[in-house]
Amino acid sequence: MTKPLDRVLGARLPDPPAALRRGPFGEDAFPSPLHTERRASRVGVWLGVGFVVCFLTGLISHLVQNPPGWFYWPASPVWLYRWTQGTHVAVGLALIPLLLVKLWTVYPKLFAWPPARTPAQLVARLAVLVLVGAAVFQLLTGLLNLAKWYPFGFFFTTTHYWTGWIAVGAVLVHVGALAPQIRRGLARRGSPAAVVGLDEDDAARVVAVDEAAEHAAVSRRAFVLTAGLATGAVALTQWGQTVSPLGQVSVLAPRIPGVGPQGLPVNQTAQRAGVTETAVDPAWRLTVDGPTPLSLTLADLQGMTQRTERLPIACVEGWSSNADWTGVRLSEVLEAAGLAPDTEVTVESLQTGGLYRVATVSPPHVRSPKTLLALRLNGEELDLDHGYPLRLIAPNRPGVMQTKWITRIAPGTGGIGS
Repeated sequence: MTKPLDRVLGARLPDPPAALRRGPFGEDAFPSPLHTERRASRVGVWLGVGFVVCFLTGLISHLVQNPPGWFYWPASPVWLYRWTQGTHVAVGLALIPLLLVKLWTVYPKLFAWPPARTPAQLVARLAVLVLVGAAVFQLLTGLLNLAKWYPFGFFFTTTHYWTGWIAVGAVLVHVGALAPQIRRGLARRGSPAAVVGLDEDDAARVVAVDEAAEHAAVSRRAFVLTAGLATGAVALTQWGQTVSPLGQVSVLAPRIPGVGPQGLPVNQTAQRAGVTETAVDPAWRLTVDGPTPLSLTLADLQGMTQRTERLPIACVEGWSSNADWTGVRLSEVLEAAGLAPDTEVTVESLQTGGLYRVATVSPPHVRSPKTLLALRLNGEELDLDHGYPLRLIAPNRPGVMQTKWITRIAPGTGGIGS
């Protein structure tokens, strides 16, 4: 079976008409000696590491919001999600210039003539097309999500998640298919390892090209320095949305810690959620289902024992900020309703629609003494945009799951999980 398949994949394809060999397909269209296996391989290593980091941190965020039965996400340390998601966004943005550098190092190969000499080469070229397409799609849609601009007709979160699997799979296939070239590129210039597997003429050509690059108009050091500075600048100018001291230089960050109502950024406003009237209605009540059902007024909640916790609010867009939250422990309210302090519950918002109107709070977070039904933020009554009259704040959860404008708590699973 293997030999017939090898013969099919290795069969020579007919060359395309010579008349098509124009523009970038022309002979010697890309004469720069900087387009070498060595540079492409070394940039590819960093790019591959970055994509793996983004994939793993993105997978964590997906599992936190859509937990399967086997998944466990702790309530502590309180900063864990803040750093995993901040890393996801920071590395993703830094990959944009790095991907452009990688494409620059290999783009002559994208216009190689003929495009494929065998069916095996054709499959490899198509795999590269999938890899480049998935990588560009992930970085572009991620950037648009940070700006909260959705010109596309699909749901970003789901599409971004599944395309991530395609991208990381394409990276693995690409590495496997080009392992010999990558090994040559990562070996020292001019060393025997750099030319292993090549005949004498091809080996001499590989070494000569790399040596020529060292004497090119743009030196290797200048190339590496430029690529490193571009990548580092992108990371630095948005990392301040996670690391507060860098906020002043984070000109690319969509949110800056400390900027917003009561010193905290806001994504979903009360007006957009359609709760500007219901949230301030004197008839508002918090309903808690349980063996001893509760219907609590704002005054009832204010009369209960108040706790203050310093917790970060961490958004899936990568920004996060610490704040002092004051309110009633969720576990104490559940206990008053006759529920065990580790009962999984759903928390419902006054907003009438939206994917995050209902959130699930799992036992690790229900049990945590840091999980509050917050009434105050930084010593002041909650701003309407921050969830007045009542919001959830729990440690180590995405901001979209910190439900605002709470109206009902009930045992069971019914929404975005934790």
